[in-house]
Amino acid sequence: MASSPTVLMRLVASAYSIAQKAGTIVRRVIAEGDLGIIEKTCATDLQTKADRLVQVSICSSLARKFPKLTIIGEEDLPPEDVDQELIEDGQWEEILKQPCPSQYSAIKEEDLVVWVDPLDGTKEYTEGLLDNVTVLIGIAYEGKAIAGVINQPYYNYQNNENQKLREPRNDAKAGPDAVLGRTIWGVLGLGAFGFQLKEAPAGKHIITTTRSHNSQLVTDCITAMNPDDVLRVGGAGNKIIQLIEGKASAYVFASPGCKKWDTCAPEVILHAVGGKLTDIHGNALQYNKEVKHMNSAGVLATLRNYDYYASRVPQSVKNALVP
Repeated sequence: MASSPTVLMRLVASAYSIAQKAGTIVRRVIAEGDLGIIEKTCATDLQTKADRLVQVSICSSLARKFPKLTIIGEEDLPPEDVDQELIEDGQWEEILKQPCPSQYSAIKEEDLVVWVDPLDGTKEYTEGLLDNVTVLIGIAYEGKAIAGVINQPYYNYQNNENQKLREPRNDAKAGPDAVLGRTIWGVLGLGAFGFQLKEAPAGKHIITTTRSHNSQLVTDCITAMNPDDVLRVGGAGNKIIQLIEGKASAYVFASPGCKKWDTCAPEVILHAVGGKLTDIHGNALQYNKEVKHMNSAGVLATLRNYDYYASRVPQSVKNALVP
C-alpha cells in the first residue's frame, strides 16, 4: 500500500490548483475592464484589483487547508470576510503521485514559510503587456527556497490590440492548438515541470533586466558583462522563465528593488534544473519568516555559466549594494 503524501507534496499540489485559480482571477479582472489601480509608494509601484483578489484567494485557500503555515504576501490588506468564490480547495493529483525527496519527508506544516506574490509584473499588467505577468507561490524550509509554483495567466497570449481586453474562453486558441495560461512547478531534489527546458544560444550573452526600475547601477553592471543583447521586461518570474526557456542567459538586477516574494518560487524552478540565483555578491538568499523582505543586494541568476557573470560584477556595484 502506498504511503500517504507528505505535508510538502500536499502543499505543492494545493498551491498548483490555487495558482491556476489565481490565473483565472487575473484574466477575469482584465475582462471586466476595471483594474482598480492605486499607487502604493510611487508611480511604478502599483496595486490593482487583481493583486488584492488574488492575494486573498491564495492566502485564504492555503490557510484553511494548512492552518499552521506562515504565509507572507506582498500586499498589505485589511482583514475582511472572504468571498467563498475566491477559495480553492482542490489539489493537483499528478503532484501527489510524485515521490517526496527524502530530506523533506518529515517536514511539518509549522516548519514551512510560504512567500506569495499575487501578481508579479503589476505595472506591465496595467499597460497590457500581459505576457510579462506571473503569479508566484514560493515555499521555504529553514530559510531555503525548496518548492515553488508559477502561474503564467497569459502564456500563449498574442499581445495585440484586438485581444487586450477580451477574456479568453477555456477553449480559446492563441496559435495552433494552443491553450491560454500554464502552471510551472518544482521541488528541489525532484525537478521542475510544466515547461520545455532550453539553453540560450552558446557563446551569446543575452541579459534580461528590469523594464521599469532602471538606474545607473543597473546600467553599469550590465555594461561590464559585455552583453550581445539586453532584454528589458517586467516581473522576476517572467525573467526566470526566459532563462529556463533559452531566451536569455542571465538575469541581472543590480538594485535593491526586488523582494523575497518575487524570487522565492522562481529560484526553486531555476535551481531544480541546475541553475543558480544569488544576490550580486554571490550570497544565497534567505527566506525564513524573520528575514527582511527586500533583496537589498540585488539579484544575479543564470541557467548556465554563472561564474562568467559573477566575475564581471564591478566592485563599485558591490560596494553600493549592501546585503
